[in-house]
Amino acid sequence: MDNGLVFRRLMKMLVSVFFVAFVYLIVADRCAPFTTEGRVFGQVVQIAPEVTSRVTNVAVSNNQYVQKGEVLFELDKRKFLIAQEQAQLALLAAQEQERIMQSQRLMALASISSAQAANDNAKNEYKRVAELVKHNAVSLSVVDNALKQYQVAQSRLDMEQHNLETLEAQLGAPDKPITQVLQAKSRLEQAQLDLANAVIRSPSDGVVTNLRLEAGVMASANVPLMTFISDGSMWVGADFREKSVANVTDDYFALVTFDAYPGKVFEYSVESRDQGVATGHQNPNGTLTQIDVNNRWVRDAQRTRINLDSKDTLPNSIFIGSRATMVLYSGESWFWRQVAKTRIRLTSWFHFIY
Repeated sequence: MDNGLVFRRLMKMLVSVFFVAFVYLIVADRCAPFTTEGRVFGQVVQIAPEVTSRVTNVAVSNNQYVQKGEVLFELDKRKFLIAQEQAQLALLAAQEQERIMQSQRLMALASISSAQAANDNAKNEYKRVAELVKHNAVSLSVVDNALKQYQVAQSRLDMEQHNLETLEAQLGAPDKPITQVLQAKSRLEQAQLDLANAVIRSPSDGVVTNLRLEAGVMASANVPLMTFISDGSMWVGADFREKSVANVTDDYFALVTFDAYPGKVFEYSVESRDQGVATGHQNPNGTLTQIDVNNRWVRDAQRTRINLDSKDTLPNSIFIGSRATMVLYSGESWFWRQVAKTRIRLTSWFHFIY
């Protein structure tokens, strides 16, 4: 056979293979998108005390599994106990003050009754003297004296009524404690809350990890001291080129192989796709728009994150940050399902090497 003919046939085969592979990559990128940028994510809770004090006891060890409400560490309670006792004494003092004011109110009512009687008596005396002066039975000085006595009695009655109004304003509504008692109760509740917050407990079932806390450390309020991973909070996500997942919906499925489990393939369902990336976020800072300049002819494709259903169980050895490879396929296409299975299976075998 002519060598030239063989060469032409070989070139035709290579061109055909290249063309088929090129078409396959374009179509597969839309129908069965593939990525090696998968990772296990999780909700990491930073445990921080709500009060400031010195750590007296660390009740857990690194990577220990704990249940909800279990003690993680404790702070020095002495100053909180003192604050609670002071708040209790302040409440007792306020309640005593309330009882004193109630007694003063009863005394004010009695004083009003006495002043009212004296006022009525002075008023009647003035009327009698005024009637007698018409018949020249008494002098005008007697009338003036009776009038003054009546005016003094009236002023005393007004003063006693004013004192009662002042006490009632301080006492407030009859069926409610006075303001000082309410304030003392509020301070006591805050002191009791601070005392309870001196014991830091697990917010849920989970694992304490990266523990670097020791007794004697000075803990500040709202400053994280411990890392906690909630049980069942991990999920798998992967970054795809945006054009690859433009048509991905909730009826898509994912085949995943983890670096920690070479040769094994796990199937999950697609839960959601993120609606933004950090590079597109802008803060209202009062400046002009910053233009990103890219001099490359072919720029890097933008990637977006696909999240898998977090209700599906993950393998035991998987941790937050574990790497994974993922391929998506539509549940309606048998062909692309087989293509996805074949591709992810080959990738899982290669994980034995790298």
